[in-house]
Amino acid sequence: MKTALITGATSGIGKAIAKNLAKQGFKLIICGRREAILNDLKNELSNVTEVFSLKFDVRNQKEVQQTIESIPEAFKNIDILINNAGNAHGLDSLENGNLEDWDAMIDGNVKGLLYVSQPIIKIMKARKSGHILNISSVAARQTYANGVVYCASKKAVDVLSEGMRLELTEFGIKVCNIQPGAVATEF
Repeated sequence: MKTALITGATSGIGKAIAKNLAKQGFKLIICGRREAILNDLKNELSNVTEVFSLKFDVRNQKEVQQTIESIPEAFKNIDILINNAGNAHGLDSLENGNLEDWDAMIDGNVKGLLYVSQPIIKIMKARKSGHILNISSVAARQTYANGVVYCASKKAVDVLSEGMRLELTEFGIKVCNIQPGAVATEF
C-alpha cells in the first residue's frame, strides 16, 4: 500500500485529493493547521484507509521539521508528496500592498513548500523512489492587477518544480507541477 502526504488537506483541493486517494487505497498523512477539521477528516477517511494526521503551519520551519520527524514508522515510507498548502491574501495594488499579506503568501506558497519538501526529499532519495506533486496556479502564467505578489509566489512554485525535477530525476523521483484555475475554496 502506497503512502501519500498531503499538505493543506483540510479544505479545497487538498481535501478532495485526500478523499480521492483514500478511495484508491493509499495510506494517508493529512496535514493542516486546523486540528478540529483534521480530526474530522481523519475520522471520515479512517473508514476507508489508514490515516495519520499532522497539525502544523507550513510557514514555520521548526514546526514542520519536528512534526515530520514524528511520523510513525508505519507511515515513514512516503511515496507521494502533494504540496498543496497555500494561500492568497489581499487584493491591493503593489503601491498599497499590505506587507503582512505579502509575507503570508511568500512564506506559505514558497518557503512552506521548501520546508516540507526538504525532509521528504531525503526520505525519497534514500529509497530511490517517489513522486512530488506541487500545486501552483494559472496565476503563474498570467499575472493580474492587484494580485501580483500571489502570482509571483505561484510562479516561484513553477520554478521550484522545474529545479526539483532537474535535481531528483536521477534518483527515481518524479516531479509534477499542476496549475489549476479558479477553485471554490475557503479563501
